[in-house]
Amino acid sequence: MLQQAIPKLPGKTLTAITVIFPPGAASVPHRHGDAFLYAYVLEGAVRSQIEGQPAHIYKTGESWTEKPGDHHVMTENASSTETARLLVVFVADTGAPLKTDDPRKEP
Repeated sequence: MLQQAIPKLPGKTLTAITVIFPPGAASVPHRHGDAFLYAYVLEGAVRSQIEGQPAHIYKTGESWTEKPGDHHVMTENASSTETARLLVVFVADTGAPLKTDDPRKEP
């Protein structure tokens, strides 16, 4: 949606994206590097959990933040029938990856 350098904060970029979770969809565990992020539920309900904290269901109009280095162990659509949409805003080092999935474990 938007990516803009932040004036007076050299080397930092603000990025805003929309994330769509179809019914029953989930993201693999991941991190957002050194980014700070703000997530706002535009539609539906999302179950989210940061390592060491309890899982929480965020509904339309609710939001959360993640600090640099947080391990996001669960993000999933809380509904098996309705779509969920998030607005996610990152403040990160310019050019840095915004999401790094955990390595897949071999069976």
